[in-house]
Amino acid sequence: MEIEIAGRAARILGAHNAIAEAVADALARNGATVAWGEAPGGNPAGDATPDILVLSHALAPDAAHRPDALAASAEAVAAAMVARGSGRIVHLVSAAGLVPMRRHPTWSAAHAGAIAAMWGLAMASGPAVQVNAVAVGRIEAADAGAATGDAAMLSHVPLGRAGNAEDVANAVLFVDPLNSYTTGQSLAVDGGWTTGYGRNF
Repeated sequence: MEIEIAGRAARILGAHNAIAEAVADALARNGATVAWGEAPGGNPAGDATPDILVLSHALAPDAAHRPDALAASAEAVAAAMVARGSGRIVHLVSAAGLVPMRRHPTWSAAHAGAIAAMWGLAMASGPAVQVNAVAVGRIEAADAGAATGDAAMLSHVPLGRAGNAEDVANAVLFVDPLNSYTTGQSLAVDGGWTTGYGRNF
């Protein structure tokens, strides 16, 4: 997928995993300069306010995950984007934040909190900044440790298979400047898991 972001600056904060790496690669292939993590001194915007901020949450079940630090970083960067007059923010969250899993209640609640924070920031930082989320279902990779979600999700996926990291990266590319009227939304990249097909979880 190709979009027009040549010369844009992107920054990725949070978990460094296969999904975030695929997103970074997709942004870079389309001409963005990609930086990881906060700059020295704890500045979440880095040396300069990015055009695109990606917040990478823990996508494999992790009861210890708390989205507060990433939400605070998003607020700080959004404020700088608003002052500048433009910016895009994308949260990478689990689809369990949209439909909780009883086997992972704490992790589901953390991601629901991240989505709620995204909604609030979308309201607070518009119209200059668009803030959205990509809600990730079961993604598998050659490295088993790179999988996201829970393998049990696959028994309830209408598309009948796991996704791959590129599926998520392509969805994140809705930061395309041509997409100028979408904010406060969660795009589920989950093979249809959140539709409720055969749900017994």
